[in-house]
Amino acid sequence: MLKQLSIYAENRKSTLKNITGILEAEQINILGSVTNDSAEYGIVRMVVSEPDKAAQALEKEGYLCKLTDVTGVEVADEIGNLHHLLQALSESNINVDYVYLSFNRNSGKPILIFHTDDITEVEACLTTKGFTVVQEGCF
Repeated sequence: MLKQLSIYAENRKSTLKNITGILEAEQINILGSVTNDSAEYGIVRMVVSEPDKAAQALEKEGYLCKLTDVTGVEVADEIGNLHHLLQALSESNINVDYVYLSFNRNSGKPILIFHTDDITEVEACLTTKGFTVVQEGCF
């Protein structure tokens, strides 16, 4: 299981630069991220090297943050592998709320990061079906 840092921020010039600057100052590595925005506000979702420390540093600077459990699954960089993973989840009646990609710095393989309702059940399901679930600190 991985911890995802969600940052709720005003959609204005330099916001993302300010967030990444805070993380750099704290020596926190961004392992994967996705940004969703609207006209006024956005959500920056990240898996970082030290999620608790990152949340504290960002909150100190006035950002609203939330830590959420997410699943990371290593997949080979081959045609159809994302589809096979999503098919396995669908066959187990598991809904995926959102996804984004990172990569395993040790193996060089892509990691699909996604959110679902029951992380423990999902990870057990995927492990049973032969997928490699990534744990915190392992990429």
